[in-house]
Amino acid sequence: MLTTMKELFAIAEKRNCAIPAFNVYNGETAMGIFKAAEEADACIIVQMYSRLFMSEDKEAEFIAPTIVEAAHRSKCKIAFHLDHGSCDEAVFRAIKYGCSSVMRDASALPFEENVAVIKNITRFAHDLGIDVEAELGHIGFAKDGVTTDYTKVDEAVRFCEETGVDALAVAVGTAHGHYKQAPVLAIDRIRELHDAIPAALVLHGGSGVPDDQIRAAVKAGIRKINFGTDVCLAFLDGVREVDPSIIGVDTFMKKPVQCVKEFALEKIRLLDAEGTNND
Repeated sequence: MLTTMKELFAIAEKRNCAIPAFNVYNGETAMGIFKAAEEADACIIVQMYSRLFMSEDKEAEFIAPTIVEAAHRSKCKIAFHLDHGSCDEAVFRAIKYGCSSVMRDASALPFEENVAVIKNITRFAHDLGIDVEAELGHIGFAKDGVTTDYTKVDEAVRFCEETGVDALAVAVGTAHGHYKQAPVLAIDRIRELHDAIPAALVLHGGSGVPDDQIRAAVKAGIRKINFGTDVCLAFLDGVREVDPSIIGVDTFMKKPVQCVKEFALEKIRLLDAEGTNND
């Protein structure tokens, strides 16, 4: 069933686990993720990048209705989320196309401007029953190196008080994309942030983080972990394994879908999210 992120975060906090958030890009990646959730009886978040809502090709017009319908039909609790909303228009489109939660990313702006942008979005979205995620402490790209300028606890407290966000992505040692070397997370800072703010803590750049670091981050208070790059890699690895003589596209895609499903199952179990749908 389609639900809100806040409902899933309440389950995660009670169980001291994290909800996996998988970025999907087409029907096949979405199918693999949904199959994994059903098999693991797990609550999950299915999300799409801002560019899919904003591009000229309008991919979201094709993919989003399928995700919403699949979420409604699923026996599992599923949230549909906008990831890294680049502008207010992306948020409005995501809500129009059925997202039950949105992220507005204004983390590149100075603190006060970030607060102003998110406060406006939160007021608008909450009136519609839509949950909001923001980012504090810019989480860059792995190719540029991983910053050690972590999100400050006092700023996070003030940010949450002034914006009323439901989830906060924090800079604690991860980055987006393929890491040059495995990151080491700031577990103590995660614990301090979890103890200080009401918003659920989100870890971006989950792809490529060692399992022991993931487990420690969840134990310290991370409640949502994003996986994007590794979903792409699982899908593409599956494509490369298929016999190229197969012409039927539906038959050709069975292996890539299975690879995405297997990857998602692995992460669901790593985050201790298996069986969360029973809570």
